Amino acid sequence: MPLHTCRSPIPDCPVEAWISTLGFFLLSILLTLGLVAGAAILGVRSRRPSELGQRTYECGEEPEGLAWVRFHPRYYVVALVFVLFDVEAVFLFPWALNIRGLGTLAMVEMVVFVAVLMLGWAYAVRKGALKWQ
Repeated sequence: MPLHTCRSPIPDCPVEAWISTLGFFLLSILLTLGLVAGAAILGVRSRRPSELGQRTYECGEEPEGLAWVRFHPRYYVVALVFVLFDVEAVFLFPWALNIRGLGTLAMVEMVVFVAVLMLGWAYAVRKGALKWQ
C-alpha cells in the first residue's frame, strides 16, 4: 500500500522511490560528517612539535633540491590520454559482455565510438604529443 497518492501528471509516480532517495542522501551526509568528526576526535597528534614533521617526505628518501618542481606539459598530456583510454575501457567491457543481445545497431555505434577515439589518438601521435623525450 503506497504511503501517499501521487498527484503528478506522470502516471505511476513512485513516491516511495523519492523517499528512499532522500533517506539515502541524508544517511550519506550523516555518515560523512560522522567519519570526519571521528577522525578529528581520534586523530593522532604529537605532544610536542618536531622539525621532522615539517620536512618533505618522499618514500623514505632524503629529498634533493626543492619540492616544488615544474613538470613538462607533455606529462599531463600522457596522463589525459591514459584517462581517455581508461574511460573507453569502462564503456567497452559492458558492451562486449552484452554484444549478442544488443544487435547490429549497437555494433555500429561502438565502431563509430572507437573510430572517433582512434582519430583523436592518431592526431595526438601525429602532433608528437606522446613522444617521450
